[in-house]
Amino acid sequence: MSDTNPTQTTPTPSWLSSIKWGIDGLVPVIAQELGSKDILMVAWMNGEALAKTVELGRAVYFSRSRGKLWFKGEESGHVQRVHELRLDCDNDVILLTVTQEGHDPSIACHTGRHSCFYQKLETAKNGALAWASVEPVLKDPQSIYKK
Repeated sequence: MSDTNPTQTTPTPSWLSSIKWGIDGLVPVIAQELGSKDILMVAWMNGEALAKTVELGRAVYFSRSRGKLWFKGEESGHVQRVHELRLDCDNDVILLTVTQEGHDPSIACHTGRHSCFYQKLETAKNGALAWASVEPVLKDPQSIYKK
């Protein structure tokens, strides 16, 4: 093929083709904070998002609800700088080691909390199991996101 042919495709790098993508073309991604080792969030990537993450050194996800790439922090300013990428033993989950930027202490969750995993299953006073919020809101989400 000629270099000017618009239908020419670039070969997929072997590191990218090693991933076992879901039937929807996505792979789950876990973001873990470098210093604290806290699990901040779980999101999804397609091949383009993963390649962009590697290229830019910052987390780029695929938003299933919006159907497009989502540059973490594009609205909130809470960017995730990527230090390391790991692939699990089945080649179907990616682990990002990140530094969460934009607020001190860091905020990764759209609810204004440090981590998206702020709910803990506990026994309520009535003996029933219930999810309880165990991490504080660090910043009001209304002040973080554009309307």
